[in-house]
Amino acid sequence: MDTKTLLLPNLEMAYVDEGEGKTIVLLHGFCGSHKYWTKQIEELAKDYRVIAPDLRGHGKSTITNETTTIESMADDIKWLLDKLNIEKVTMFGHSLGGYITLAFAEKYEEMLEGFALVHSTALPDSEEAKKGRMLNIERVKRNGIHSLVDHLIPKLFSAKNVEEKAKAVEVAKEIGYVTSPEGAIAALEAMKDRPDRNSLLENTSLPVLLVAGKEDSVIPLENAFSATKETIIQYTIEKAGHMSMYEEPDELIHVMRSFLRSH
Repeated sequence: MDTKTLLLPNLEMAYVDEGEGKTIVLLHGFCGSHKYWTKQIEELAKDYRVIAPDLRGHGKSTITNETTTIESMADDIKWLLDKLNIEKVTMFGHSLGGYITLAFAEKYEEMLEGFALVHSTALPDSEEAKKGRMLNIERVKRNGIHSLVDHLIPKLFSAKNVEEKAKAVEVAKEIGYVTSPEGAIAALEAMKDRPDRNSLLENTSLPVLLVAGKEDSVIPLENAFSATKETIIQYTIEKAGHMSMYEEPDELIHVMRSFLRSH
Protein backbone atom coordinates (compact mmCIF):
# COMPACT_ATOMS: atom_id res chain seq x y z
CA MET A 1 0.00 0.00 0.00
CA ASP A 2 1.90 3.05 -1.28
CA THR A 3 1.65 6.37 0.52
CA LYS A 4 1.38 9.42 -1.71
CA THR A 5 1.73 13.08 -0.80
CA LEU A 6 0.10 16.24 -2.08
CA LEU A 7 1.02 19.82 -1.27
CA LEU A 8 -2.07 21.63 0.00
CA PRO A 9 -2.14 25.42 0.51
CA ASN A 10 -0.78 25.17 4.07
CA LEU A 11 0.64 21.66 4.58
CA GLU A 12 1.81 18.47 2.92
CA MET A 13 -0.76 15.70 3.22
CA ALA A 14 0.06 12.01 3.00
CA TYR A 15 -2.65 9.59 1.88
CA VAL A 16 -3.31 6.26 0.25
CA ASP A 17 -5.45 5.89 -2.86
CA GLU A 18 -6.44 2.30 -3.56
CA GLY A 19 -8.98 0.58 -5.81
CA GLU A 20 -11.55 1.76 -8.33
CA GLY A 21 -15.24 2.57 -8.32
CA LYS A 22 -17.35 4.81 -6.10
CA THR A 23 -15.09 6.78 -3.79
CA ILE A 24 -15.03 6.34 -0.03
CA VAL A 25 -12.93 8.38 2.39
CA LEU A 26 -11.64 6.95 5.67
CA LEU A 27 -10.59 9.40 8.38
CA HIS A 28 -8.64 7.99 11.32
CA GLY A 29 -8.79 8.93 15.00
CA PHE A 30 -6.51 10.92 17.29
CA CYS A 31 -2.86 9.78 17.34
CA GLY A 32 -3.63 7.42 14.46
CA SER A 33 -2.91 7.41 10.73
CA HIS A 34 -4.33 5.79 7.60
CA LYS A 35 -2.73 2.59 8.93
CA TYR A 36 -5.58 2.28 11.45
CA TRP A 37 -7.70 1.27 8.46
CA THR A 38 -5.26 -1.19 6.85
CA LYS A 39 -7.58 -4.22 6.90
CA GLN A 40 -10.59 -2.17 5.82
CA ILE A 41 -8.66 -0.55 2.95
CA GLU A 42 -7.44 -3.92 1.65
CA GLU A 43 -10.95 -5.35 1.66
CA LEU A 44 -12.99 -2.36 0.48
CA ALA A 45 -10.53 -1.47 -2.32
CA LYS A 46 -11.69 -4.64 -4.09
CA ASP A 47 -14.93 -2.82 -4.97
CA TYR A 48 -14.39 0.88 -4.25
CA ARG A 49 -11.84 3.63 -4.63
CA VAL A 50 -10.57 4.21 -1.10
CA ILE A 51 -8.89 7.47 -0.05
CA ALA A 52 -7.35 7.37 3.43
CA PRO A 53 -5.33 10.45 4.45
CA ASP A 54 -3.09 11.09 7.41
CA LEU A 55 -4.67 14.04 9.21
CA ARG A 56 -2.49 17.10 9.73
CA GLY A 57 0.27 16.46 12.28
CA HIS A 58 -0.41 12.71 12.16
CA GLY A 59 1.37 9.95 10.29
CA LYS A 60 3.41 11.46 7.47
CA SER A 61 1.36 14.65 7.10
CA THR A 62 2.89 17.92 8.23
CA ILE A 63 1.42 20.38 10.71
CA THR A 64 0.47 23.93 9.76
CA ASN A 65 1.40 27.17 11.53
CA GLU A 66 -2.21 28.34 11.56
CA THR A 67 -4.55 27.54 14.44
CA THR A 68 -5.98 24.06 13.97
CA THR A 69 -9.73 23.60 14.31
CA ILE A 70 -12.02 20.72 13.43
CA GLU A 71 -13.29 22.92 10.60
CA SER A 72 -9.80 23.60 9.20
CA MET A 73 -9.11 19.84 9.28
CA ALA A 74 -12.30 19.36 7.24
CA ASP A 75 -10.98 21.99 4.81
CA ASP A 76 -7.81 19.89 4.43
CA ILE A 77 -9.94 16.98 3.23
CA LYS A 78 -11.84 19.25 0.83
CA TRP A 79 -8.53 20.48 -0.65
CA LEU A 80 -7.30 16.91 -1.02
CA LEU A 81 -10.46 15.78 -2.83
CA ASP A 82 -10.39 18.86 -5.08
CA LYS A 83 -6.75 18.14 -5.99
CA LEU A 84 -7.76 14.57 -6.87
CA ASN A 85 -10.77 15.81 -8.89
CA ILE A 86 -13.19 13.85 -6.74
CA GLU A 87 -16.68 15.36 -6.53
CA LYS A 88 -18.70 12.85 -4.47
CA VAL A 89 -17.72 10.51 -1.64
CA THR A 90 -19.09 8.49 1.24
CA MET A 91 -17.07 9.42 4.33
CA PHE A 92 -16.29 7.26 7.36
CA GLY A 93 -14.78 9.01 10.38
CA HIS A 94 -13.33 7.24 13.40
CA SER A 95 -13.40 9.25 16.66
CA LEU A 96 -11.57 12.53 15.79
CA GLY A 97 -12.22 11.58 12.16
CA GLY A 98 -15.92 11.55 12.98
CA TYR A 99 -15.79 15.11 14.31
CA ILE A 100 -14.11 16.13 11.06
CA THR A 101 -16.70 14.23 9.04
CA LEU A 102 -19.49 16.20 10.75
CA ALA A 103 -17.72 19.50 10.05
CA PHE A 104 -17.26 18.41 6.43
CA ALA A 105 -20.98 17.55 6.19
CA GLU A 106 -21.84 20.99 7.58
CA LYS A 107 -19.60 22.85 5.10
CA TYR A 108 -19.60 20.60 2.02
CA GLU A 109 -22.77 18.53 2.15
CA GLU A 110 -23.03 18.58 -1.65
CA MET A 111 -19.87 16.44 -1.84
CA LEU A 112 -21.31 13.62 0.29
CA GLU A 113 -23.44 10.67 -0.72
CA GLY A 114 -23.60 9.59 2.92
CA PHE A 115 -21.41 9.54 6.00
CA ALA A 116 -20.60 7.40 9.01
CA LEU A 117 -19.37 8.07 12.53
CA VAL A 118 -17.35 5.13 13.88
CA HIS A 119 -16.91 5.32 17.67
CA SER A 120 -17.57 9.05 17.54
CA THR A 121 -20.24 11.53 18.58
CA ALA A 122 -21.96 14.69 17.39
CA LEU A 123 -22.01 16.00 20.97
CA PRO A 124 -19.37 18.45 22.27
CA ASP A 125 -16.87 17.70 25.02
CA SER A 126 -18.20 17.73 28.56
CA GLU A 127 -16.40 19.92 31.08
CA GLU A 128 -14.74 16.79 32.44
CA ALA A 129 -13.58 15.78 28.95
CA LYS A 130 -12.17 19.28 28.37
CA LYS A 131 -10.12 18.97 31.55
CA GLY A 132 -8.84 15.62 30.27
CA ARG A 133 -7.75 17.27 26.99
CA MET A 134 -5.83 19.91 28.94
CA LEU A 135 -4.13 17.26 31.07
CA ASN A 136 -3.08 15.43 27.91
CA ILE A 137 -1.71 18.64 26.41
CA GLU A 138 0.41 19.08 29.54
CA ARG A 139 1.43 15.41 29.34
CA VAL A 140 2.79 15.92 25.81
CA LYS A 141 4.55 19.16 26.74
CA ARG A 142 6.18 17.60 29.82
CA ASN A 143 6.89 14.03 28.75
CA GLY A 144 6.52 13.81 24.96
CA ILE A 145 4.32 11.88 22.56
CA HIS A 146 5.32 8.40 23.77
CA SER A 147 3.96 9.18 27.22
CA LEU A 148 0.60 10.27 25.78
CA VAL A 149 0.30 7.28 23.46
CA ASP A 150 1.20 4.77 26.19
CA HIS A 151 -1.44 6.36 28.42
CA LEU A 152 -4.11 6.62 25.72
CA ILE A 153 -4.07 3.53 23.53
CA PRO A 154 -4.89 0.81 26.11
CA LYS A 155 -7.98 2.82 27.14
CA LEU A 156 -9.28 2.61 23.56
CA PHE A 157 -9.60 -1.18 23.62
CA SER A 158 -12.08 -3.11 25.76
CA ALA A 159 -10.54 -4.45 28.95
CA LYS A 160 -10.72 -7.98 27.58
CA ASN A 161 -9.13 -7.04 24.25
CA VAL A 162 -6.20 -5.20 25.88
CA GLU A 163 -5.05 -8.68 26.95
CA GLU A 164 -6.43 -10.86 24.15
CA LYS A 165 -5.37 -8.53 21.32
CA ALA A 166 -2.14 -7.29 22.87
CA LYS A 167 -0.39 -7.34 19.47
CA ALA A 168 -3.01 -4.96 18.03
CA VAL A 169 -2.55 -2.64 21.01
CA GLU A 170 1.18 -2.52 20.26
CA VAL A 171 0.53 -1.87 16.55
CA ALA A 172 -1.74 1.06 17.48
CA LYS A 173 0.94 2.41 19.83
CA GLU A 174 3.61 2.26 17.11
CA ILE A 175 1.30 4.23 14.80
CA GLY A 176 0.69 6.76 17.58
CA TYR A 177 4.39 7.35 18.25
CA VAL A 178 4.73 8.85 14.75
CA THR A 179 2.30 11.67 15.63
CA SER A 180 4.15 14.97 15.99
CA PRO A 181 3.85 16.54 19.47
CA GLU A 182 2.62 19.74 17.81
CA GLY A 183 0.02 17.77 15.85
CA ALA A 184 -1.25 16.03 18.99
CA ILE A 185 -1.52 19.29 20.93
CA ALA A 186 -3.28 21.04 18.04
CA ALA A 187 -5.78 18.18 17.69
CA LEU A 188 -6.46 18.12 21.45
CA GLU A 189 -7.21 21.86 21.37
CA ALA A 190 -9.46 21.40 18.33
CA MET A 191 -11.40 18.54 19.93
CA LYS A 192 -11.81 20.48 23.18
CA ASP A 193 -13.28 23.49 21.38
CA ARG A 194 -15.50 21.71 18.86
CA PRO A 195 -19.18 22.73 18.78
CA ASP A 196 -22.31 20.67 19.32
CA ARG A 197 -23.30 19.26 15.92
CA ASN A 198 -26.17 17.05 17.00
CA SER A 199 -28.66 19.26 15.14
CA LEU A 200 -26.78 18.41 11.94
CA LEU A 201 -27.35 14.71 12.60
CA GLU A 202 -31.01 15.36 13.35
CA ASN A 203 -31.59 17.49 10.24
CA THR A 204 -29.41 16.04 7.48
CA SER A 205 -31.17 14.32 4.60
CA LEU A 206 -28.07 12.22 3.89
CA PRO A 207 -27.88 8.53 4.82
CA VAL A 208 -25.97 8.18 8.10
CA LEU A 209 -24.36 5.21 9.84
CA LEU A 210 -23.51 5.36 13.55
CA VAL A 211 -21.22 2.58 14.78
CA ALA A 212 -20.63 2.12 18.50
CA GLY A 213 -18.67 -0.36 20.58
CA LYS A 214 -20.61 -1.85 23.48
CA GLU A 215 -17.42 -1.86 25.58
CA ASP A 216 -16.33 1.66 24.56
CA SER A 217 -15.25 3.63 27.64
CA VAL A 218 -14.48 6.75 25.57
CA ILE A 219 -17.76 7.22 23.66
CA PRO A 220 -20.66 5.49 25.47
CA LEU A 221 -23.61 4.21 23.44
CA GLU A 222 -25.92 7.08 24.41
CA ASN A 223 -23.39 9.62 23.09
CA ALA A 224 -22.74 7.66 19.89
CA PHE A 225 -26.48 7.27 19.26
CA SER A 226 -27.40 10.88 20.01
CA ALA A 227 -29.93 11.15 17.17
CA THR A 228 -32.58 8.79 15.86
CA LYS A 229 -34.43 9.06 12.55
CA GLU A 230 -35.37 6.99 9.52
CA THR A 231 -32.22 7.81 7.57
CA ILE A 232 -29.85 6.94 10.45
CA ILE A 233 -28.62 3.37 10.94
CA GLN A 234 -27.39 2.59 14.46
CA TYR A 235 -25.13 -0.43 14.86
CA THR A 236 -23.51 -1.78 18.02
CA ILE A 237 -20.41 -3.99 17.85
CA GLU A 238 -20.83 -6.14 20.93
CA LYS A 239 -17.21 -7.21 21.47
CA ALA A 240 -15.47 -3.92 20.77
CA GLY A 241 -14.35 -0.87 22.67
CA HIS A 242 -13.28 2.22 20.71
CA MET A 243 -11.16 0.37 18.12
CA SER A 244 -13.34 -2.06 16.18
CA MET A 245 -11.01 -1.78 13.17
CA TYR A 246 -8.63 -3.90 15.29
CA GLU A 247 -10.98 -5.54 17.77
CA GLU A 248 -13.61 -6.82 15.30
CA PRO A 249 -12.28 -5.91 11.83
CA ASP A 250 -14.45 -8.31 9.84
CA GLU A 251 -17.65 -7.18 11.53
CA LEU A 252 -16.78 -3.54 10.90
CA ILE A 253 -16.08 -4.29 7.22
CA HIS A 254 -19.44 -6.07 6.95
CA VAL A 255 -21.26 -3.05 8.44
CA MET A 256 -19.42 -0.63 6.16
CA ARG A 257 -20.24 -2.71 3.08
CA SER A 258 -23.91 -2.94 4.06
CA PHE A 259 -24.07 0.85 4.44
CA LEU A 260 -22.35 1.45 1.12
CA ARG A 261 -24.85 -0.84 -0.63
CA SER A 262 -27.77 0.99 0.98
CA HIS A 263 -27.35 4.28 -0.91
